[in-house]
Amino acid sequence: MVCLNVRSAVDGLLEFRVLWSKPAICWNAVKPGSKEANLKIKAGTFFFVVLNMLLLACEVVRAASVAAMQKARQEAQSKNYVFFSHHDEIVAGAKKEGKLRILVNMEVATLKAASKAFNQKYPFINLQAQEITGVDQVQRNILEIKSGRAKEYDVVFPVTDFYSEYLPYLWKVDLLGMAEHGVLQINTAMIDPKNRNIAAFYTRLQVTAYNKDLVNPVPKVWEDILKPEFKGKKFAADIRPTEIALLVPAWGLEKTLDFARKLAAQQPVWVRGGSRTFPAIIAGEIPMMVGPNFHTVKRAQTKDRTGLLQYVALEPVPMRMHSEQAILTSAENPHAALLWMEWMASAESQKLADEHEPLGSSHYFRGGAVEQEIRGKKISWASWEHHHNIEAWQAKIFEVYGFPKAEK
Repeated sequence: MVCLNVRSAVDGLLEFRVLWSKPAICWNAVKPGSKEANLKIKAGTFFFVVLNMLLLACEVVRAASVAAMQKARQEAQSKNYVFFSHHDEIVAGAKKEGKLRILVNMEVATLKAASKAFNQKYPFINLQAQEITGVDQVQRNILEIKSGRAKEYDVVFPVTDFYSEYLPYLWKVDLLGMAEHGVLQINTAMIDPKNRNIAAFYTRLQVTAYNKDLVNPVPKVWEDILKPEFKGKKFAADIRPTEIALLVPAWGLEKTLDFARKLAAQQPVWVRGGSRTFPAIIAGEIPMMVGPNFHTVKRAQTKDRTGLLQYVALEPVPMRMHSEQAILTSAENPHAALLWMEWMASAESQKLADEHEPLGSSHYFRGGAVEQEIRGKKISWASWEHHHNIEAWQAKIFEVYGFPKAEK
């Protein structure tokens, strides 16, 4: 019966549209029982039916969404995870807390700009941000957390090399579940799918830096580094082989170890850190270095008045997640911490990372510097699936290198 009424109403609407185009008609003057009056009734019926169908569809969708949310919350709670169903709950909790303390791995300029922007969005939160860098600081932070002396921090940096040591001390809040259901506006790919309470907001990609007057032709793929013209102190390689380890997702472990063995046979200049090596490249002392961070090279280029320092992204381009962040179980301001985590994934935050790191956004941020740099290139992405293996891969490659020592 409803279908017949809808069909009749549709037919009426088609005639109604034609009639409506006649400017001389005044609907108040339509005579009862006339063709115009019948068309008006049919059109009204159509709109009424469509409106009710839309309302019914919306109600069905809303009910399904509520049911899915409830199921997600129950599943999270069954695994001892905290799950908020409404963003307003988080904001209300943050207002009561009124402050936030974070210890994160971000460039000083980025952290300063991010703190300012976050405070503008949430003026009721007193944010105190501190940068953590270097193995010594990380190890000290772990010891403080384990001993219960790190209560002044809400958000910390669970660095890759010590990832498993942080896990028992992190708040089990279901970031992934809340992101999937729109409670938190975080790209789900940024969140560890296994632990669900850790997110990485930036991407680091490894490139090859070179002196444009000394390297010609420029290598395009990693295998080019093994050519005879690059043998014998013709390039530098880091004794911490992050960039080589990151080739495992694309190549597999055996091929990567074989490549590392051949790379060591090229007799590179063994160094530690790109920032220390760039001056030697610009001065012509070392023609090239494989594997420094993209953002580190770009920052060095801004200070290179000679214009000699250039880079190339060898394919497959090694990529890893960076700026991992999580909330401590001992956090005194967990709601404010959740707002910070959400903000870090925002477009505003990603743009600041490109501006101040520089060029350090996540490759999941469409239009960001990193996403644009790798567009159309073959990549080797160390995803969350590989995240826990990077340290072990580095150890095996280091062994293949023959335990080299850094040269001055």
